[in-house]
Amino acid sequence: MTTDAGRLEQNIIHFCRALRRAGVPVGPAQTLDAIRAVEATGFAQRSDFYTTLRACLITRMEHLDIFDRLFHMFWRDPEFLDKMMSMMLPALQRESEAKTTKAARKRAAESLVDGAPQPVPPREQDEELQVDAQFTTSADERLKSMDFEQMSNAEMAEAKTALTQMTLPITPLQSRRLRPANTGRLMDARATFRQMMRQGGEITRLPRKTPKQRYPDLVALCDISGSCSVYARMFMHFLHSVSRTKGAGWARVHGFTFGTRLTNITRNLNLRDPDAALEAVGQQAQDWDGGTRIGACLEEFNRHWSRRVLSRGAVVLLITDGLERDGLDNLAKQAERLQLSAKQVIWLNPLLRWDGFSPLAQGIRRLLPLVDSFHSCHNLESLHDLAGALSGDGQGEKQRMMRML
Repeated sequence: MTTDAGRLEQNIIHFCRALRRAGVPVGPAQTLDAIRAVEATGFAQRSDFYTTLRACLITRMEHLDIFDRLFHMFWRDPEFLDKMMSMMLPALQRESEAKTTKAARKRAAESLVDGAPQPVPPREQDEELQVDAQFTTSADERLKSMDFEQMSNAEMAEAKTALTQMTLPITPLQSRRLRPANTGRLMDARATFRQMMRQGGEITRLPRKTPKQRYPDLVALCDISGSCSVYARMFMHFLHSVSRTKGAGWARVHGFTFGTRLTNITRNLNLRDPDAALEAVGQQAQDWDGGTRIGACLEEFNRHWSRRVLSRGAVVLLITDGLERDGLDNLAKQAERLQLSAKQVIWLNPLLRWDGFSPLAQGIRRLLPLVDSFHSCHNLESLHDLAGALSGDGQGEKQRMMRML
């Protein structure tokens, strides 16, 4: 290869490394395929070069935005950048779309820095003396209140580490079954008769028995459609931590994802490595970042899985934004059946991150009366407060939303 070709090869390798730092899984085999594809197709037009790299390096739709941003910043061309930006960013955008674009741009920019320390601007001594410590906030406190969708790569890694340390304790339930005990209100008749047979009919003490304690199951139904994909990935890390934590109190942890179809991911969550578990979940659930059919998926769960996983008085976590358009009557019917089968249904809605949120969508209005409590799940703090919902402390938000109906 010539000198220019060698430089192009090195640039492609460096570009693939930047993609990996931005969170896009690009391996050595894909890097070699990209180099060979560029050699075969040539470098006549930039659009062909862009299409060739994207076809070789991108395998999932959710990585397209990061690839586009990183390509524009790495292979910089002002005219081409303006043209592509005008195509990607229409004049009228929703606020959520604008924030997602900003987060992707932030992650792409960080991947090009390659961890190099940034210069710190000098501060004057007078300015340092005037800082009031009571108004400062630590990085941990800031991370707790930050929206998952607005986190950078480093912040995402810190949040995932924090999720692995979280637990979700539950109070044990009182069973109908009994066990022997030194003290108790009930007499153990069988133990009494066995004692009488050993002692010639005499009774020296009355054996007692008390109800056993058992822990319920946890069932998570997680929406992985396009509007909830970021929050679903973070909640999968949290659910994996709960399923792997010993002593948390749950008998079993079951996980399901739904978008256009229902997928059982319980076996994948049992993997020890959280990254391997999430990769297995992504391979099994083929409807990530797609549409959503909440009513149809709840109907499939009630028909095929309800009796298997809800027979022990399980607690159900329903993670979805509730934006259902079709089949609203079926949605209400299936949600009511789910509530009757479970001990408690807790709805986690990422839309509650907005201060002015009100239940205007018809899907939300149908689901809200059929759940026991209503909470947010957009940051670490909201997931940490989920333990309060299990003890029945989450009725205030639901009652406030019910008054808006």
